[in-house]
Amino acid sequence: MGEYRLLTGNQVGALLLDYLLTQKQKKGDLESNSVILKTIVTSELGKAIAEEFGVKTVDTLTGFKYIAEKIEEYSKKEIYTFQFGYEESYGYLIGDFVRDKDAVQAASMIAEAAAYYKSIGKSLYERLMILFKTYGYYQEALSSITIKGQEGINEINNILIDLRTNLPLEFGGVSITKVEDYQSRERMHVLEEKYETIHLPKSNVLKYYLKDGSWVAVRPSGTEPKIKFYFGVTSSSMEESKRRIKKLEQHVFDRVNTRTKIKK
Repeated sequence: MGEYRLLTGNQVGALLLDYLLTQKQKKGDLESNSVILKTIVTSELGKAIAEEFGVKTVDTLTGFKYIAEKIEEYSKKEIYTFQFGYEESYGYLIGDFVRDKDAVQAASMIAEAAAYYKSIGKSLYERLMILFKTYGYYQEALSSITIKGQEGINEINNILIDLRTNLPLEFGGVSITKVEDYQSRERMHVLEEKYETIHLPKSNVLKYYLKDGSWVAVRPSGTEPKIKFYFGVTSSSMEESKRRIKKLEQHVFDRVNTRTKIKK
């Protein structure tokens, strides 16, 4: 007897993207100016897949309205041909006649992909393992700290203030190479002390890129009294990726615990 395996929103997105681009390329329907859209807290596996097909990846802020805005912009200016948009929280869009995440499209496409792989003797999970073997073993995690009331608002703000004013140099023993502050709309390359403008709307989000390809993003929830921490790693094996993401998460929360009143 087999067993069920729950796939994450990032993993389902990777499977949908890979299947979609593969089938379009086979039919000769993949335009040279194709683009996919994903949020800044979504896995980088999708970008790796898109690059293999010569497709550009553009990041947006968290929230599908930002993906919809980009679709509208590209449609009007005829800059790119939209192929796929998604976010880590199980939101997907394939046909741009809808300007929001569309579960009908996603359910239909994932069913088609499952049927196709079954016809060649494989499962969705087996295809995912092939993607990992091809592009790297990407692992992501999301953790939140909830604290209610005015005290919670103050402490959440304190975390973000501390991260901005006391810039971490490393997480989990790995150097930070780049920091993106979406509130100041500034990207800093740490070693070169080089600054660039981020061409996205202002948002109270920080994202750290590490030397080994890992990343950490921090943002307050827009709907709940919590602060969210997103983690992403990649390595040459599943075991190593799981080890690294656990270590990264622990190190980040150790820092939070020692510098604020919030405890994880």
